[in-house]
Amino acid sequence: MKLTFVKMHGLGNDFVVLDGVRQALELSTAQLCLLADRHFGVGCDQILLVERASRPGVDFRYRIFNADGGEVEQCGNGARCFVRFVHDQGLTDKRAIRVETMSGVIVPRLEDDGTVSVDMGVPVLTPALVPFISASDDLLQALQVADQEIAITAVSMGNPHAVLVVADVDTAAVEQLGPLIEAHPRFPRRVNAGFMQIIDRQAIRLRVFERGAGETLACGSGACAAVVAGISRRLLDTPVHVTMRGGTLTVAWQGVGTPLLMTGPAVTVFKGEIEL
Repeated sequence: MKLTFVKMHGLGNDFVVLDGVRQALELSTAQLCLLADRHFGVGCDQILLVERASRPGVDFRYRIFNADGGEVEQCGNGARCFVRFVHDQGLTDKRAIRVETMSGVIVPRLEDDGTVSVDMGVPVLTPALVPFISASDDLLQALQVADQEIAITAVSMGNPHAVLVVADVDTAAVEQLGPLIEAHPRFPRRVNAGFMQIIDRQAIRLRVFERGAGETLACGSGACAAVVAGISRRLLDTPVHVTMRGGTLTVAWQGVGTPLLMTGPAVTVFKGEIEL
Protein backbone atom coordinates (compact mmCIF):
# COMPACT_ATOMS: atom_id res chain seq x y z
CA MET A 1 0.00 0.00 0.00
CA LYS A 2 1.36 3.40 -1.01
CA LEU A 3 0.53 6.04 1.57
CA THR A 4 0.71 9.82 1.11
CA PHE A 5 1.62 11.78 4.25
CA VAL A 6 2.58 15.24 5.47
CA LYS A 7 5.35 15.70 8.03
CA MET A 8 4.59 18.53 10.49
CA HIS A 9 5.77 19.76 13.86
CA GLY A 10 4.74 22.01 16.72
CA LEU A 11 7.89 23.28 18.46
CA GLY A 12 9.78 20.15 17.41
CA ASN A 13 7.07 17.76 18.63
CA ASP A 14 6.77 16.06 15.24
CA PHE A 15 3.95 14.27 13.46
CA VAL A 16 3.10 12.21 10.41
CA VAL A 17 -0.33 13.51 9.35
CA LEU A 18 -2.63 11.32 7.24
CA ASP A 19 -5.73 12.31 5.26
CA GLY A 20 -8.45 9.85 6.20
CA VAL A 21 -11.17 12.04 4.70
CA ARG A 22 -10.38 11.39 1.03
CA GLN A 23 -9.31 7.79 1.65
CA ALA A 24 -10.29 5.08 4.13
CA LEU A 25 -7.33 4.18 6.34
CA GLU A 26 -7.06 1.34 8.82
CA LEU A 27 -3.45 0.83 9.82
CA SER A 28 -2.13 -2.00 11.96
CA THR A 29 0.05 -1.43 15.01
CA ALA A 30 3.06 -2.68 13.01
CA GLN A 31 2.36 -0.18 10.21
CA LEU A 32 1.97 2.69 12.67
CA CYS A 33 5.26 1.75 14.34
CA LEU A 34 6.97 1.64 10.93
CA LEU A 35 5.73 5.13 10.07
CA ALA A 36 7.03 6.45 13.40
CA ASP A 37 10.41 4.69 13.17
CA ARG A 38 13.17 7.26 12.62
CA HIS A 39 15.48 4.76 10.91
CA PHE A 40 13.18 2.59 8.78
CA GLY A 41 10.14 4.85 8.38
CA VAL A 42 9.33 8.55 8.25
CA GLY A 43 9.97 9.24 11.92
CA CYS A 44 7.71 11.06 14.40
CA ASP A 45 6.50 11.31 17.98
CA GLN A 46 2.87 10.76 16.96
CA ILE A 47 0.77 9.87 13.93
CA LEU A 48 -2.30 12.05 13.38
CA LEU A 49 -5.27 10.76 11.41
CA VAL A 50 -7.78 13.28 10.01
CA GLU A 51 -11.21 11.73 9.48
CA ARG A 52 -14.74 12.80 8.67
CA ALA A 53 -16.86 13.73 11.68
CA SER A 54 -18.87 10.83 13.08
CA ARG A 55 -21.55 13.00 14.70
CA PRO A 56 -23.39 16.29 14.12
CA GLY A 57 -22.04 19.62 15.35
CA VAL A 58 -18.36 18.97 14.62
CA ASP A 59 -16.22 19.40 11.50
CA PHE A 60 -13.69 16.57 11.75
CA ARG A 61 -12.60 13.61 13.83
CA TYR A 62 -9.04 13.62 15.20
CA ARG A 63 -7.21 10.39 16.10
CA ILE A 64 -3.74 10.25 17.66
CA PHE A 65 -1.36 7.29 17.74
CA ASN A 66 1.88 7.29 19.72
CA ALA A 67 5.15 6.01 18.29
CA ASP A 68 4.48 2.62 19.92
CA GLY A 69 1.24 2.30 17.91
CA GLY A 70 -1.09 2.91 20.86
CA GLU A 71 -4.06 5.26 20.36
CA VAL A 72 -4.32 8.11 22.89
CA GLU A 73 -6.93 10.70 23.81
CA GLN A 74 -5.35 14.09 23.17
CA CYS A 75 -2.34 15.99 21.78
CA GLY A 76 -2.16 19.78 21.99
CA ASN A 77 0.69 20.35 19.54
CA GLY A 78 -1.00 17.93 17.18
CA ALA A 79 -4.26 19.90 17.42
CA ARG A 80 -2.48 23.01 16.12
CA CYS A 81 -0.97 21.03 13.24
CA PHE A 82 -4.41 19.51 12.58
CA VAL A 83 -6.08 22.86 11.80
CA ARG A 84 -3.19 23.96 9.56
CA PHE A 85 -3.33 20.63 7.72
CA VAL A 86 -7.05 20.78 6.93
CA HIS A 87 -6.60 24.37 5.68
CA ASP A 88 -3.55 23.58 3.55
CA GLN A 89 -5.26 20.50 2.09
CA GLY A 90 -8.40 22.47 1.18
CA LEU A 91 -10.60 20.36 3.46
CA THR A 92 -12.14 23.49 5.03
CA ASP A 93 -12.05 27.27 4.73
CA LYS A 94 -13.12 27.85 8.34
CA ARG A 95 -10.62 29.66 10.56
CA ALA A 96 -11.97 27.89 13.64
CA ILE A 97 -13.09 24.26 13.54
CA ARG A 98 -14.76 21.92 15.99
CA VAL A 99 -12.88 18.64 16.25
CA GLU A 100 -13.95 15.48 18.04
CA THR A 101 -11.32 13.50 19.92
CA MET A 102 -11.43 10.44 22.17
CA SER A 103 -11.72 12.82 25.15
CA GLY A 104 -14.26 15.30 23.76
CA VAL A 105 -14.49 18.29 21.41
CA ILE A 106 -11.66 20.82 21.00
CA VAL A 107 -11.73 24.07 19.02
CA PRO A 108 -8.46 25.01 17.24
CA ARG A 109 -8.35 28.36 15.43
CA LEU A 110 -5.93 29.61 12.75
CA GLU A 111 -4.92 33.16 13.70
CA ASP A 112 -4.06 36.01 11.30
CA ASP A 113 -0.38 35.95 12.35
CA GLY A 114 -0.04 32.27 11.40
CA THR A 115 -0.11 30.91 14.92
CA VAL A 116 -2.84 28.55 16.08
CA SER A 117 -4.93 28.88 19.25
CA VAL A 118 -6.67 25.87 20.72
CA ASP A 119 -9.51 25.86 23.22
CA MET A 120 -8.40 22.77 25.11
CA GLY A 121 -11.54 22.57 27.22
CA VAL A 122 -11.86 22.51 31.01
CA PRO A 123 -8.98 20.78 32.85
CA VAL A 124 -9.77 18.04 35.35
CA LEU A 125 -8.07 17.98 38.76
CA THR A 126 -10.15 15.28 40.48
CA PRO A 127 -7.68 12.38 40.84
CA ALA A 128 -10.21 9.60 40.10
CA LEU A 129 -11.11 11.26 36.79
CA VAL A 130 -7.51 11.75 35.60
CA PRO A 131 -7.38 8.76 36.38
CA PHE A 132 -5.07 8.59 39.40
CA ILE A 133 -5.56 6.28 42.36
CA SER A 134 -5.61 8.34 45.56
CA ALA A 135 -7.36 8.38 48.93
CA SER A 136 -7.72 12.19 48.76
CA ASP A 137 -8.47 14.98 46.28
CA ASP A 138 -5.46 17.05 47.37
CA LEU A 139 -3.70 19.08 44.66
CA LEU A 140 -0.31 17.90 45.88
CA GLN A 141 0.06 14.13 46.02
CA ALA A 142 2.93 12.02 47.32
CA LEU A 143 4.13 9.40 44.84
CA GLN A 144 6.65 6.71 45.67
CA VAL A 145 9.01 6.25 42.70
CA ALA A 146 11.74 3.64 43.13
CA ASP A 147 13.52 4.57 46.37
CA GLN A 148 12.28 8.17 46.63
CA GLU A 149 9.05 10.04 47.30
CA ILE A 150 8.13 12.88 44.97
CA ALA A 151 5.26 15.39 45.03
CA ILE A 152 3.07 15.59 41.93
CA THR A 153 -0.16 17.22 40.77
CA ALA A 154 -2.39 14.97 38.68
CA VAL A 155 -4.15 16.78 35.82
CA SER A 156 -6.24 15.60 32.88
CA MET A 157 -6.26 17.67 29.70
CA GLY A 158 -8.26 14.90 28.07
CA ASN A 159 -5.14 12.80 28.63
CA PRO A 160 -3.43 12.16 31.99
CA HIS A 161 -0.48 14.19 33.30
CA ALA A 162 1.66 14.13 36.43
CA VAL A 163 3.38 17.50 37.04
CA LEU A 164 6.28 17.91 39.46
CA VAL A 165 8.25 21.06 40.25
CA VAL A 166 12.03 20.85 39.86
CA ALA A 167 14.80 23.32 40.59
CA ASP A 168 16.38 23.06 37.13
CA VAL A 169 14.98 21.19 34.12
CA ASP A 170 18.47 20.84 32.64
CA THR A 171 19.63 18.67 35.54
CA ALA A 172 16.29 17.02 36.38
CA ALA A 173 16.29 13.22 36.26
CA VAL A 174 13.85 13.06 33.34
CA GLU A 175 15.39 9.97 31.73
CA GLN A 176 15.42 8.07 35.02
CA LEU A 177 12.13 9.17 36.61
CA GLY A 178 10.07 9.67 33.44
CA PRO A 179 9.59 5.97 32.57
CA LEU A 180 8.89 5.08 36.22
CA ILE A 181 6.21 7.77 36.56
CA GLU A 182 4.71 6.89 33.15
CA ALA A 183 4.18 3.27 34.15
CA HIS A 184 3.34 3.86 37.83
CA PRO A 185 0.50 1.53 38.95
CA ARG A 186 -1.42 4.45 40.48
CA PHE A 187 -1.99 5.71 36.93
CA PRO A 188 -4.15 2.94 35.38
CA ARG A 189 -3.84 4.35 31.83
CA ARG A 190 -0.20 5.35 32.23
CA VAL A 191 0.67 9.06 32.34
CA ASN A 192 2.69 11.87 30.78
CA ALA A 193 5.33 13.10 33.25
CA GLY A 194 6.00 16.86 33.29
CA PHE A 195 9.07 18.38 34.95
CA MET A 196 8.40 22.10 35.59
CA GLN A 197 10.91 24.80 36.57
CA ILE A 198 9.32 28.08 37.65
CA ILE A 199 11.18 31.14 36.32
CA ASP A 200 8.70 33.75 37.54
CA ARG A 201 4.94 33.96 38.03
CA GLN A 202 4.30 34.09 34.28
CA ALA A 203 7.12 31.97 32.89
CA ILE A 204 8.19 28.35 33.28
CA ARG A 205 10.54 25.89 31.63
CA LEU A 206 9.26 22.38 31.00
CA ARG A 207 10.36 18.91 29.93
CA VAL A 208 7.81 16.16 29.31
CA PHE A 209 8.27 12.40 29.16
CA GLU A 210 5.28 11.27 27.08
CA ARG A 211 3.37 7.99 27.19
CA GLY A 212 4.51 5.71 24.39
CA ALA A 213 6.93 8.27 22.92
CA GLY A 214 9.55 9.12 25.54
CA GLU A 215 10.81 12.66 26.01
CA THR A 216 9.72 15.01 23.22
CA LEU A 217 10.96 18.48 22.30
CA ALA A 218 7.56 19.92 23.23
CA CYS A 219 4.17 18.77 24.52
CA GLY A 220 1.14 21.02 24.15
CA SER A 221 -1.17 19.21 26.56
CA GLY A 222 1.79 18.88 28.94
CA ALA A 223 2.33 22.65 28.82
CA CYS A 224 -1.35 23.14 29.62
CA ALA A 225 -1.23 20.65 32.50
CA ALA A 226 1.84 22.35 33.98
CA VAL A 227 0.14 25.75 33.90
CA VAL A 228 -3.00 24.30 35.49
CA ALA A 229 -0.92 22.73 38.26
CA GLY A 230 1.03 25.95 38.83
CA ILE A 231 -1.99 28.28 38.90
CA SER A 232 -3.99 25.87 41.07
CA ARG A 233 -1.15 25.80 43.59
CA ARG A 234 -0.90 29.64 43.46
CA LEU A 235 2.61 29.49 42.02
CA LEU A 236 1.72 31.11 38.67
CA ASP A 237 -0.51 33.82 37.18
CA THR A 238 -2.20 33.73 33.78
CA PRO A 239 -1.07 33.96 31.01
CA VAL A 240 2.04 31.79 31.30
CA HIS A 241 4.85 31.45 28.75
CA VAL A 242 5.95 27.82 28.67
CA THR A 243 9.44 27.29 27.22
CA MET A 244 10.36 23.78 26.14
CA ARG A 245 13.36 22.52 24.21
CA GLY A 246 11.56 23.11 20.92
CA GLY A 247 10.27 26.62 21.69
CA THR A 248 7.61 28.53 23.61
CA LEU A 249 3.82 28.29 23.97
CA THR A 250 1.48 30.74 25.67
CA VAL A 251 -1.19 29.27 27.93
CA ALA A 252 -4.06 31.26 29.46
CA TRP A 253 -6.37 29.86 32.15
CA GLN A 254 -8.73 31.72 34.46
CA GLY A 255 -9.08 28.95 37.02
CA VAL A 256 -11.22 25.99 38.05
CA GLY A 257 -14.24 25.36 35.86
CA THR A 258 -13.04 27.49 32.93
CA PRO A 259 -11.57 26.36 29.58
CA LEU A 260 -7.90 26.76 28.80
CA LEU A 261 -6.46 28.50 25.70
CA MET A 262 -3.11 27.45 24.22
CA THR A 263 -1.38 29.44 21.45
CA GLY A 264 1.70 28.54 19.39
CA PRO A 265 3.06 27.66 15.95
CA ALA A 266 2.30 24.75 13.59
CA VAL A 267 4.76 24.05 10.77
CA THR A 268 4.66 21.88 7.65
CA VAL A 269 8.05 20.29 6.98
CA PHE A 270 7.50 18.21 3.82
CA LYS A 271 5.08 15.95 1.95
CA GLY A 272 5.89 12.46 0.75
CA GLU A 273 4.86 8.89 -0.01
CA ILE A 274 5.85 5.66 1.69
CA GLU A 275 5.21 2.06 0.72
CA LEU A 276 3.73 0.03 3.57
